[in-house]
Amino acid sequence: MDRRKFFHKSFAGIWGLSSLHYLQAQDRQLSEPAKSSLLVRRKLGRTGEELSIIGLGGLVLADETQKRANEIVRDAFEAGVNYFDVAPSYGNAEDRLGPALKPYRNKVFLASKTLRRDKAGAEEELNRSLKKMETDHFDLYQLHALAKAEDVEQALGPGGALETFRRGREAGKIRFIGFSAHSQEAALRAMDGFDFDTILFPFNFVCFIKAGFGPAVLEKAREKRMGILALKAMARQAWPSEELKKQWPKAWYQPLSDPGEAELGLRFTLSLSITAAVPPGDSRLFYQALKTARSFRPLSDDEQAQAKRLAESLKPLFEV
Repeated sequence: MDRRKFFHKSFAGIWGLSSLHYLQAQDRQLSEPAKSSLLVRRKLGRTGEELSIIGLGGLVLADETQKRANEIVRDAFEAGVNYFDVAPSYGNAEDRLGPALKPYRNKVFLASKTLRRDKAGAEEELNRSLKKMETDHFDLYQLHALAKAEDVEQALGPGGALETFRRGREAGKIRFIGFSAHSQEAALRAMDGFDFDTILFPFNFVCFIKAGFGPAVLEKAREKRMGILALKAMARQAWPSEELKKQWPKAWYQPLSDPGEAELGLRFTLSLSITAAVPPGDSRLFYQALKTARSFRPLSDDEQAQAKRLAESLKPLFEV
């Protein structure tokens, strides 16, 4: 089946029923909000965990004062966010998130990542991140940003980072093992190569609708009963100008800064059979996402058509 036919088949399957019915009847990932939470939580694949439908990405805290970082983490936790994600490549995010999260550490799900593909490098980075984050374990540790087949082969092969992950799990430093990818080929290869607990992937309305980028990954992850986490839900397109880029110094792409578009993009992604989405690394966009998540409802038929019209006018960040 060619890419376009596969995409249309997948899209029709996802939106053929009303989105709410699909999520409840087919995936059974929606759960009632926790009594102490304002956010809906969903099951994280087969892990037994339940996460808030949006997470706080550590990049939001990078270059903030510790006082401001503490405030953002407090706001997130009090709103019901129990999913926090960080990485050493996010500037000084670990230094800020570690102390800010300390009062809540035993009540949240903490994820981290490594860009190292070798066993020794991954072990060094894992231990350094644990120390910076002032914790003895990560609930989820991920291979970060798999992009090429070579990345997957090295990380999963002899002497690769996965050996450190397995060892860390045995030692209690890691509970679950996952990966993030910005390439459909790399994501599919990784899922074939190891029984990962989770995947973090760009499930974005422009890429999904216009480029058919995402449906094959989503389908395979669902078949494997993985926890499915989303990146780039609030991405619009690549930077159209350097001047605009200056307005969003911690974004790697043009975000959906218009509140209506931002809500539409995030709700599109949350209407798929995913567990949670991580908004862009800017506090303004995180608070916008938090507002949307508090009153989340799946897209209506009219809103699906609106998302399709907007997607057709934009250039996808990723292609198959």
